[in-house]
Amino acid sequence: MKTPILIAALFFSGFALAQQKPSDTIKSQKAKEIDGVTITKQVFKKQSDRFVYDVAASPVAKGNTTFDLLKQTPLVSTTDDKTLTIAGKSNAIIYLNGRKTNMDAESLTQFLKNTPAENIQKIEVITMPGSEYQVEASDGIINIVLKKKTSDGLNGNFRMSNAQAKYNETSSSVTLNYRKDKLGVSANLSGGENIQGQDYVLKNGNDTSETTTVGGIADPNKNLGGYLNIDYQLTDKSNLALTWNTWANKSYGSTVDFFNTSKIKGEDPVYTRSYNIEDTRSYNNSLNLNYELKTDSLGSKLNLNAAYLTYKRIQSTTNNTLMSDVNGSYGDNMKYVLQSIPQKINNFSGMVDYIKKFKNDFTVSIGGNYNKTKTDNDTQYETFFLIPQKPNKSEPNYFIYDENIYGVYLTLEKKFSDKFSGKIGSRYEITNSVGTSDHAPESRPDMARVEQNYKNFLPYLSANYAINDKNNISYAFSSRMRRPSFWELNPVKNLLTETNYTQNNPFVKAASSYNNELTYMYKSSYFLILSHSYYKDVITQVPLQGIPLHPDGSVGLNNELRYIRTNFGDKQEMSAMIGMQKSFFKQ
Repeated sequence: MKTPILIAALFFSGFALAQQKPSDTIKSQKAKEIDGVTITKQVFKKQSDRFVYDVAASPVAKGNTTFDLLKQTPLVSTTDDKTLTIAGKSNAIIYLNGRKTNMDAESLTQFLKNTPAENIQKIEVITMPGSEYQVEASDGIINIVLKKKTSDGLNGNFRMSNAQAKYNETSSSVTLNYRKDKLGVSANLSGGENIQGQDYVLKNGNDTSETTTVGGIADPNKNLGGYLNIDYQLTDKSNLALTWNTWANKSYGSTVDFFNTSKIKGEDPVYTRSYNIEDTRSYNNSLNLNYELKTDSLGSKLNLNAAYLTYKRIQSTTNNTLMSDVNGSYGDNMKYVLQSIPQKINNFSGMVDYIKKFKNDFTVSIGGNYNKTKTDNDTQYETFFLIPQKPNKSEPNYFIYDENIYGVYLTLEKKFSDKFSGKIGSRYEITNSVGTSDHAPESRPDMARVEQNYKNFLPYLSANYAINDKNNISYAFSSRMRRPSFWELNPVKNLLTETNYTQNNPFVKAASSYNNELTYMYKSSYFLILSHSYYKDVITQVPLQGIPLHPDGSVGLNNELRYIRTNFGDKQEMSAMIGMQKSFFKQ
């Protein structure tokens, strides 16, 4: 359970710089002479398949980070100050300027926390992504549209912040934007230091035994990263853009300190302490190249996109089990486990989209994508028994995962009138993956190589009807797949305590989801969302309690709580949400 955190103080300082041409200043002076015109702009509105939050027209961006701004965005929330979620959705996929980010979750969080919100033009929340998006299950999309500098010159901002919660947190960033004729460049460098703390109370048991674990985690982090965006207008109809994102994280001296009480019926309680120390550093670099060609005056365009990601993590952990007593004292070390968990990820993706617009408000979109991911995980796992002494136990596992995804889609979108519009589409995906382990148990040779192949047809449908100026209603249906990720297939243990750990499963198969959503909006301020989802072959962690039987045939000695990842039946979810986004004061 995570302890509620109270923000005690917040310090913020910053400055901005700008350069303009003399002609820009003259235009600005002339603009001041024009008055008598008042424009009221909607800050939050519903469009076809998405909610749009116009940040540039809202005062909440000033002095905030992008992560802070997203937490204030309707339908978006976070419970751990790290992971963003969309109401009613299992996961939120972050897009920047319509392109999917390839950063890992930790790097993405730090990137958002160090990017000034003043750089944002608008935020789009897509609760039911169309067939043109490669997402899974009931994922939603948050598309962050950055501001573009339209006039020649240089501007930028510098930001420093300090927040005091359970631990102190500092961060700073500098952003520069430059434009000259057809060339535009924006760059950001940011860094920060924080300690992420969590408190736990874990209980498990049955009528004959029970185990209680109480303690906390302190995870110090140092981060440094940024981005570089370059766009160049080749002609009046074509544009080339290159984006580079980089992030480095260092977390040395992360600690887990737990007090464990084990009780077996008819016997005295056994007290132990689990004290773990972890050192981790990771590096994330992603490159994205995009070419866009406008093919006519109606807005038809061809979009070509290629992206590459490389991620490297070096992690070592020492898990100690110490003797203790009813007072929780630290006694002799009974056993310790040394874990080395390095990880390498390389991902390449390519995408082709063509959007054809016709004069009668009819749009056809067609495209395809290819995604290749390869991971390398050389895990070393060695146990040293001190009390009582016995031979050391070594359990290495070298796991390589190779995945290839091919997808094509077609969508048809029609605006029948100013009040009614609809969209229908479908997506066809082929997935081929192979996972190999060079240390599979002799009794389970099938774990040495696991191949999985899927072919899926995924339909999509949405309709939007504006009843009048104040009332709007929309409906959407989508079918998606939820493929197990490579880390869910890697058959390695992640220890929390001696008798409490998670265990992944190379035999987890893909799950299916079928989603329905009905949305009603009043005055572009109040909204009601009703949703229903049906999941088949749900992927989840099932808690198993008892004396374990290991794959090599040996039987454990202690009662353990293991969280095993597996497919666990079907599931239905229904939800209803009422929300409001309204400003009560004139700005």
